[in-house]
Amino acid sequence: MECMESEVIVVLQLARELVWESLKQELFAVLGMVTDKGEARTVGVVYIVHEHKLYIVTGKDTWKARHMAQNAHVSVTVPIAKRIPFLFWIKIPAATITFSGLANVQSANTVSKDILTSLLRTENPGDLADMCVIEIQPTGDFVTYGIGVPLMSMRTPEKARGRAPVAASS
Repeated sequence: MECMESEVIVVLQLARELVWESLKQELFAVLGMVTDKGEARTVGVVYIVHEHKLYIVTGKDTWKARHMAQNAHVSVTVPIAKRIPFLFWIKIPAATITFSGLANVQSANTVSKDILTSLLRTENPGDLADMCVIEIQPTGDFVTYGIGVPLMSMRTPEKARGRAPVAASS
């Protein structure tokens, strides 16, 4: 049996507000959840950020709403496209922000008008009876790749990995 030397993994410590600002600039995320049978599922969602929480609107009878009502533990990954100006044909891997969180499925009628207007992109949402809003409270740390670093640094994982606390230290 060989003894392997331990590697030191360098992780860039990011300011939490830099990560929150990056989240606010995006609108698409991959939401991971667990079914009542313990099976992993992911789904693409459109979200907004409001007061350090993510909000998603969906139908009350969708499987994602049912799964999260039974198990509030979720994972979220936000891909952030990277491009070189004027060289759009050169493919660059997306930067990412990943975190764990707790989901709270709420009736759309109980959510503030500001949140509904932002989610539905309209002042007159119409009938909300068949809708629900999923509020996600991030927990722990944001784990990032390619956030707050120059594009060329993304070629070296040791320079591109980052971490930031979700909440301010008490």
